[in-house]
Amino acid sequence: MEILQLFTLLGALGMFLYGMNLMSSGLQKAAGDRLRGFLSAMTSNPFKGVMTGLGVTSVIQSSSATTVMVVSFVNAGLLTLTQAIGVIMGANIGTTVTAWMVSWLGFKADISILAVPLMLFGFLFSNSKKDKRKNIGELIVGFSLLFLGLSFMKESVPDLRQTPEVLEFVTAWSSHGFGSVLLFLAFGTVLTLVLQSSSATMAITLIMLSMGWIPFDMACAMVLGENIGTTITANIAASVGNTQAKRAAMSHTIFNVFGVVWALILFKPFLKLVGYITETLFGLPNPAADGFVVADSTSVEGTAALYGLSMLHTLFNTINTLLLVWFTQWIAKAVSWIIRTPENQEKEVFKLKYISAGPLATPELSVEQAFDEIVHFAQISKNGAVYAKSAVENADGDKFEDLRGKLVKYEEISDRIEYEIATFLNGVSAEEVSESTSLKIKAMYKIVGELESLGDAGETISRILSRKNIHKKRFDADAIKNLNTMGDAVLAAYDVMIENLEAAHNGTLTEISNAYNAEQRLNTLRNNFRDSVIEDMENGAGNYQAMVYYMDIINAYERMGDFMINISQDLERGFVVKR
Repeated sequence: MEILQLFTLLGALGMFLYGMNLMSSGLQKAAGDRLRGFLSAMTSNPFKGVMTGLGVTSVIQSSSATTVMVVSFVNAGLLTLTQAIGVIMGANIGTTVTAWMVSWLGFKADISILAVPLMLFGFLFSNSKKDKRKNIGELIVGFSLLFLGLSFMKESVPDLRQTPEVLEFVTAWSSHGFGSVLLFLAFGTVLTLVLQSSSATMAITLIMLSMGWIPFDMACAMVLGENIGTTITANIAASVGNTQAKRAAMSHTIFNVFGVVWALILFKPFLKLVGYITETLFGLPNPAADGFVVADSTSVEGTAALYGLSMLHTLFNTINTLLLVWFTQWIAKAVSWIIRTPENQEKEVFKLKYISAGPLATPELSVEQAFDEIVHFAQISKNGAVYAKSAVENADGDKFEDLRGKLVKYEEISDRIEYEIATFLNGVSAEEVSESTSLKIKAMYKIVGELESLGDAGETISRILSRKNIHKKRFDADAIKNLNTMGDAVLAAYDVMIENLEAAHNGTLTEISNAYNAEQRLNTLRNNFRDSVIEDMENGAGNYQAMVYYMDIINAYERMGDFMINISQDLERGFVVKR
């Protein structure tokens, strides 16, 4: 029977964690890119950053999701390190909302009674054809599972009062003074590392306290440990990111460790402050008073203990933020000193900018991150087209071999970026995504393939020019002029393509007539130049082999236009806003 009870407890914990993740995912999907815009817009100073982190985390109910999001934005250059530190401080305060929600709804209101009926509404919403309703359905189901899991956990936890030996053993661990405080702090840290959720650890701590397993001061020590354990998620996300991303994650660790240090130094006075505030605000017994014992979670003492622990969590993070928000610049300098810039980092010009910190906590935001990288990819690709045009102009000069080497390098870069983005999208599409996000991902797969083909086209032009030089052929002034005209038209088409990509990313793309016009211009130029070459051949003018190379380049330019119109058409299918 004890084994069944243990598995029931573990299953209830799994239900709680799954419900928390499902609720957070539904909230994030419903919020969509508004979260991204909110984060990047509301961080102009540390105080705004704190309020932003507090607001976002209160909404999505996951400080880990907010922190990983922040690390990714720092990695992408969308947030500075100083801005990120402010947001992380706010996220620590925002995550305390979960503790209050669990204390009030999970223990006092017993919302598990309504959880099963709520599942019906969640199911109905999740079967809707509208993404927004599906996301709300996911949120409701997650909310219900969270509190069902909490209810099952409370019911499956054994009553230690019926087994005095076990209760005596647990009590012995909490009777070593400050040593016990450090022991339970370490236990809270390890438990959070294992569960990867400070909210789940907080729920377990609340249950242990309400069941009378541990006294109030040991529960407080566990909460302090949870604040250290929760920093590991951001550090894992940043481990494959750039230096700034690692620094942002490290700042989270420094912030929380500093807070735990002062809280341990002032442990007794801090607990008295928490007890006094709880007693004054709620009219409950002081949970930090000598001789305070929780006999029953539904008793007045049980309520005082639960509210007191939630108050400690909130007060700890709020005081810590008020202390350190003035020193964000110093924290930034400290983490910059701890994590030095690698000597070879500046040489890595073409490493991915936006997705090297790994997938975000939700596919909806990961898609935004990947799109940032695609826009960057398009800009890199245009640089290759600029080099291709220069190679045509300098095909007979000393600079040609240098330009040819750059085009070969850009082709390799295109291959690598395509592979990295496609791999990232594979990870995102493996998660459960909304229908609109699925369409976007399919379009993005096609777009990165077309961008890679554009990189190949630039290298193709360099090979045509190399063959021309090997056969010692030269283009006359008119041919160079026509090729330059074609190259300018390609660069103009690039500008249109990038403009459409950015508009799609911002949600303002409504039609792509500009892309059709650019492609039509390239087709018209190609046809005119081809007709002119055919006429010269019929008249016996010019060198036949040189004209073949000339037309090969013209056709390569025209194919670049085809790749670019394909990209705009992919955007039209996956991203155009219907009006």
